[in-house]
Amino acid sequence: METPLRDSVYEYLVEHGLRRTAQREAIIDAVLATKEHFHAEELLAMARQIDSSVSRATVYRTLPLLVKCGLLRELDLGKDVMYYDPNFVDHPTHNHLICIDCDKIIEFEDPNMELLENCITRRLGFSPANKIVRIEGHCDELKMHGACRKSGSRAS
Repeated sequence: METPLRDSVYEYLVEHGLRRTAQREAIIDAVLATKEHFHAEELLAMARQIDSSVSRATVYRTLPLLVKCGLLRELDLGKDVMYYDPNFVDHPTHNHLICIDCDKIIEFEDPNMELLENCITRRLGFSPANKIVRIEGHCDELKMHGACRKSGSRAS
């Protein structure tokens, strides 16, 4: 099923002389099927559920293309691995809370944050090209229960 986002990715591939392969299509389908943040190895697993022939190399070559064409945003969450955000297309001003114990990522939007960011950048003489807010902390689940059910479930 073609969608505007999928169509724009395929247009990008054509404009840059890149082929529309079954492996790339499986990767794109996997990205469009999730709202969760992921890293390359998680995308590989998701894409292989669609097409078992998807290679690790194709995932790593395709991710920068999906960032350049605007389907994904790269996120440095302070780990040794880059994460990708599939939700910024629909919510371009969202921010992230990250649990430093279990890597849980919670997205939030707040008009006050955007106002504050705009005030700060204007006051300091900047015209922002990109704004990313990342707040790290400990999730309440760990504090209340002494353990978090997500702890250790994500690669770090």
